[in-house]
Amino acid sequence: MSGLDLSNHRRLVVKVGSSLLVDDTGQLNRNWLENLADDVADLANAGQEILIVSSGAIAIGSSVLGINKQRARLEELQAAAAAGQVQLVHAYQECLRRHDIAAAQILLTPEDTENRRRFLNARRTLEKLLERAVVPIINENDTVATEEIRYGDNDRLAARIAQLVMADALILLSDVDGLYTSDPGASEDAEHIPIVSSINSDTLAMAGESRSDVGTGGMATKVQAASIAMHAGCSTVIASGVIAHPLRALIDGARCTVFSASATPAVARKQWLAGALEVRGELHLDDGAVGALGSGGSLLPVGVVAVAGNFRRGDVVTLKNASGADIGRGLAEYSDEEATRLAGLQSDQIEAALGYRGRAVMVHHDELVLFDND
Repeated sequence: MSGLDLSNHRRLVVKVGSSLLVDDTGQLNRNWLENLADDVADLANAGQEILIVSSGAIAIGSSVLGINKQRARLEELQAAAAAGQVQLVHAYQECLRRHDIAAAQILLTPEDTENRRRFLNARRTLEKLLERAVVPIINENDTVATEEIRYGDNDRLAARIAQLVMADALILLSDVDGLYTSDPGASEDAEHIPIVSSINSDTLAMAGESRSDVGTGGMATKVQAASIAMHAGCSTVIASGVIAHPLRALIDGARCTVFSASATPAVARKQWLAGALEVRGELHLDDGAVGALGSGGSLLPVGVVAVAGNFRRGDVVTLKNASGADIGRGLAEYSDEEATRLAGLQSDQIEAALGYRGRAVMVHHDELVLFDND
């Protein structure tokens, strides 16, 4: 069987389930983690950027604190998460250090990916880590999350991270090797589905529930995560991690299910921006700025001649040329008040104007779309 070609995917998000990392006694499976680190090093050496969304903190912490995870109250699980997260990230750090790869811890809540301003802050942080070849180890911030605001599982968190960083592929590693027509543990007639090009009610009906006592996510949450990622232009792979070197096995032909995205992350992002219904303000540009944007550049303060509307950082604004025509949309990096103070200034004048060292651009090129006005 031909393997999965990951070479054309520059940025990958890998989600690791609790059942892979932690055994039945709550102890970390160090040998498996070292194998995963070997695979990550291989991909990193090939020039690819890797982000890891990892479960396991609550399972490990429950063992440390002597908590029965199945019967624990929310505050007990939060305490377990705090105790387990330290050990979890330290283990990743040690395993990656064997390959001279640095790791960083990122803890998020749902609001960090839903709120536009926090979304941009999280994206910039992750981008800076990836620029320096650091592997982010991401988990939900269980110590502050409540039952009402939790993701509920890290499959959906991984999909939101893939959306946030415009990843090319999301790989969900767990104790199953893909989607089947029915539960393979209950039916001998279950057939494996290698490729899914669209998700509909039939696809969701085929998704079963988790049979693991360690993790929280089942096949249904994986399919839902794939749907989120596909809408962001990110293909999703559901594969078994219950093998040594799971990423290498995928490349060598291990069975999996691929949910194929019809667009690239950049195209999907620009489609979303172009169709945004809630536009908060306007940035009027000079001819030089319009030309720079047309060449793929970001919008700098010096190219802005006027600001209109009431908006905050992360809101959608319309970009207008000298004639007042709409030429595109983007996510503002500054509020309307700050943008007004910065309009026409060079980037090295931002600190003097605002009193702090701000961002060098008004709208980043990854966060804007230009209209075809021909």
